[in-house]
Amino acid sequence: MTALPVIDAHHHVWDLAVRDQEWITGEELAPIRRTFTLADLAPEARAAGVTATVLVQTVTVAEETPELLAIAEESALVAGVVGWTDLTAPDVADTLATLRALPGGGRLAGIRHQVQGEDDPGWLLRPDVLRGLRAVAAAGLVYDLIVRPHQLPAAARAAALLPELTFVLDHAGKPPVARRTTRPWADGLRALAALPNTVCKLSGLVTEADPDSWTVEDLRPYADTAIEAFGPGRLMFGSDWPVCRLAAGYAEVLGAARELTDRLGEDEQRSVFAETAQRVYGLRAPAV
Repeated sequence: MTALPVIDAHHHVWDLAVRDQEWITGEELAPIRRTFTLADLAPEARAAGVTATVLVQTVTVAEETPELLAIAEESALVAGVVGWTDLTAPDVADTLATLRALPGGGRLAGIRHQVQGEDDPGWLLRPDVLRGLRAVAAAGLVYDLIVRPHQLPAAARAAALLPELTFVLDHAGKPPVARRTTRPWADGLRALAALPNTVCKLSGLVTEADPDSWTVEDLRPYADTAIEAFGPGRLMFGSDWPVCRLAAGYAEVLGAARELTDRLGEDEQRSVFAETAQRVYGLRAPAV
């Protein structure tokens, strides 16, 4: 099989000298409680054959998205940015237009909110949130879903209500890999996948497993479920670097994804590792 181009559709950067990452707390997350920059990622990505990436927000702070866009503007690696804005704000449409006009604004590809941290399992269905999501669609952007399994039903309902908006499910909806069960996660995933305006990232699985003893076979039932539900044409690879470092290095995560998709044909693998991300996020064509 010929070497395939790779787009990493999900990674982060942060600088603790600029802003604290309040979610990085406790002993388990201590290994990533430091600054991670694009200069840290670039050599690892290059060595892994990655030709382009999507840089994703980490905090619900308005100042972060312009910073990420500025990084993209200066980078030959970052092809797209998934930022944050307050979906419930009355002027969300104006804010999105302002972001698009900033340096690097042409690389704004999507918006994300930390729904996983919301107490209300139906947060996505609030009228003010749905209005904000319509503004995201009207701006020609996609919406990344960072949810836990119990929030998947609301995500599916929101996607059904907004067929004009593409919803991208991060980390396959955070399945309970460490508990070695698939229910009710799999039911929620399939209900979301039944909607044509949904896409899934094959990302974040290693950190849902036992970080010290996971194997590719531990991940396979969850990857197989996502592949079956969405199909390769609606699935994209993401490293979730540097969060993945809690359980695996960059090359190891990519290697696991290749093993998890080794039953697919070359064209199907090309979709998972490059073409889906390129199409959904409107990215420039990856170099080969």
